[in-house]
Amino acid sequence: MAANGDVPGSLPCAVLLLLLMAFMACHAEERGIYLVLMEGDPVAFHRGSGPLEEGKRVEPNSEVYKAHAKHLVDSHDQLLQTTLDSGSYNKLYSFKHIVNGFSVHTTPSQANKLKHAPGVTLVERDRGAKLMTTYTPQFLGLPEGIWSQEGGDANAGEGLVIGFVDTGINPLHPSFAYDPTNPYTSNTSHFKGTCEAGPGFPASSCNGKIVSARFFSAGAQAATNLNTSYDFLSPLDAVGHGSHVASTAAGNSGVPVVLNGFFYGRASGMAPRARIAVYKAIYPTVGTLTDVVSAMDQATMDGVDVLTLSIGPDTPPEDTMTFLSVFDIFMLFARRAGVFVVQAAGNQGPGPSTVVSFSPWAVGAAASSTDRSYPSTLVLGNGQRIGGVGLSGPTLGNGLLQYKLVLAKDAVKVNGTFPRTAQYVEECQFAEALDPLLVQGSVVICIFSTGFFNGNSTLTAIIDTARALGFMGFVLVANPNYGDFIAEPLPFSVPGILIPRVAETQIIAQYYEQQTYRDQTGLAVRFSGRAAIGEGRISFFTGRAPIVSRFSSRGPDFIDKSRKPVDVLKPDILAPGHQVWAAWSPISILDPILSGYGFALLSGTSMATPHVAGIAALIKQYNPSWTPSMIASAMSTTATIVDNLGEPIMAEGYDIGSLYLSTHFDFGAGFISPNHAIDPGLVLTSGFEDYISFLCSLPNVNPATIRAITGGVCTQLLNHLSDLNLPSVTISELRGTLLVRRNVKNIGSKQETYLCSVIPPKGVMVSLNPPSFTIVPQGTQDLEIQLNVTQAMEDYSFGGIILTGSLNHIVRIPISVLPVSV
Repeated sequence: MAANGDVPGSLPCAVLLLLLMAFMACHAEERGIYLVLMEGDPVAFHRGSGPLEEGKRVEPNSEVYKAHAKHLVDSHDQLLQTTLDSGSYNKLYSFKHIVNGFSVHTTPSQANKLKHAPGVTLVERDRGAKLMTTYTPQFLGLPEGIWSQEGGDANAGEGLVIGFVDTGINPLHPSFAYDPTNPYTSNTSHFKGTCEAGPGFPASSCNGKIVSARFFSAGAQAATNLNTSYDFLSPLDAVGHGSHVASTAAGNSGVPVVLNGFFYGRASGMAPRARIAVYKAIYPTVGTLTDVVSAMDQATMDGVDVLTLSIGPDTPPEDTMTFLSVFDIFMLFARRAGVFVVQAAGNQGPGPSTVVSFSPWAVGAAASSTDRSYPSTLVLGNGQRIGGVGLSGPTLGNGLLQYKLVLAKDAVKVNGTFPRTAQYVEECQFAEALDPLLVQGSVVICIFSTGFFNGNSTLTAIIDTARALGFMGFVLVANPNYGDFIAEPLPFSVPGILIPRVAETQIIAQYYEQQTYRDQTGLAVRFSGRAAIGEGRISFFTGRAPIVSRFSSRGPDFIDKSRKPVDVLKPDILAPGHQVWAAWSPISILDPILSGYGFALLSGTSMATPHVAGIAALIKQYNPSWTPSMIASAMSTTATIVDNLGEPIMAEGYDIGSLYLSTHFDFGAGFISPNHAIDPGLVLTSGFEDYISFLCSLPNVNPATIRAITGGVCTQLLNHLSDLNLPSVTISELRGTLLVRRNVKNIGSKQETYLCSVIPPKGVMVSLNPPSFTIVPQGTQDLEIQLNVTQAMEDYSFGGIILTGSLNHIVRIPISVLPVSV
């Protein structure tokens, strides 16, 4: 008989209750970070003091500013208190300067309540933010060009402040040192920053070169538990990325680059006299979009002239158009406030529609090589020389003395107790796996195998093994089972070389087997092969350049996660982003191989972005009254589409070493040419209202949505999306005939006559009206561009409009079009 009222054959009630509680705990909603935009003007565009001219902002210390800022914060708090359950959320930030909204850490069900709350216009889950990971000033022609026109490197960028939303900065680096013998004389009263001290970052770090430094961590701290040993709650850079980006754009001129006692040359930023404002929003453990947009909001309020975003989401938004994501809306309003915004195009190339820069109000930077390389050589005992990569000194004897050549697999301890995996047997990851008597003083061959392919093995581990066992040097060779691999020149503290091609690996293997004697079981018993590693730290300046880098994300641009194409050219511009020397943080928590170094040679659109940012500052210095749109136009219409050999720019393909003829979806308008961009002759400009018209003209857009998110009213739609007055023409679906309009402005000081010509895309006939025109200083001219399909094509074709001026100005407007039907 059941006792205590329990049902026969059932569990006691207390046990059932415990099981129910456990079930609920397992299925409890996991909190996430949500970004919320609201109706109503932010402070920068508050109409309480009358209408504001575009590019002008409310003074942040004014009573109007303070009162409206308080009102916005109070409204955010009240909305949360009245909409969400008590204890279910934690507000992280109030956005109030360029965008009205907030970010909150809460559950999906609570976030869903916010979507239906009065005054809320957009709720977006935080997608996270990623890093888009000396010689380039000369390659771009800066010392003899725009630098010389602005008083040399001692004055280039003077008076401008460049903001960097990134991983922070290394304040002790000479690239960011203040030189008391060359004090700043320019007025930067338009900028109001502060210095937030913290671990490793005393207030004295803001030294005049660094004029402001802040950190944003509420999102990171909500997303995960930060590690206090390297996730510093200060502007200090524990990664190196932020220091690299800042010094590329605005690092001091002529800073010696020295690694492992070797002098590689001198590094200079694009605008070495520009001031630096730091906004740390990415941490070694995590990066959140909420920290990034909060930093963007603050940077715009502080008054930066240029905003550099070598970071950002690396995927399109899930539930909204690309142009209407929170990240893109923040960039729109930064642009409205007069800030030139440049972002990395992404590192997911070379496939089509891989760009993560979408909007026409931000400049998306693609990455290219320069003509500099660091070749290294492996010399075999038979005299054969095998080319490879590695920033290391030669083996003892400067590569002339040769040493025993040993394959790691042949030096594995026979009776070792370690697992017989590739990492132990082939990849030189563990010193305990190898016989010290065989490898000491030898050149050891390690094989790229499963561990490297899966990302579990590292060059750092090979170097550690080499140092522990006394290798004379190491060779990491390609594996026929995995094919060629991509080798970048990294600094090795021991002699080393990477051989990334299978064909050359096979040459080495053939020589090695000929010189190695084995017993009947296949065990190597005598090593007669010899080898030496040559000098790998000397740069050579040969070959064609620029070449669009393989990793650089490609167009066409798209409107949503289904990647439906849209009539905007992306990327916008090509800049050096492959093997760029710049400042580094010796902490280097994410890249142990660079730990202890003050410089790094990196590749990525992260590296291209600060080149564009620094050049934008130079153009702004030369033309102080120019708007961001004018600067972007000048960069675009003066870009070059040929390389240093006078041939069309090429692009790297999927296969290592493969090249193909590049298009505007690879390099945008072309390779940036700063010396021409300061005097482009004509500009094509767009303002905030033009961008609103563009948004309102997108397919299936509700005008009420545009008004709610941007505050703009859909009073004037474009006849066609391609009518946005961009310095390019992109048509994702051309059927029959289309008339596209552009308006150009003469920003020169003299009247000029322009002759119009066309290089038509295949399958399209293009006519211009007028065929020529004369334009006075500050005058404008309308252009009508008639496009007619003559042959349907399966893919885009490319051409361009060329306006040739009588005063030697040449204005290029690229055309990218998909002719669908006649």
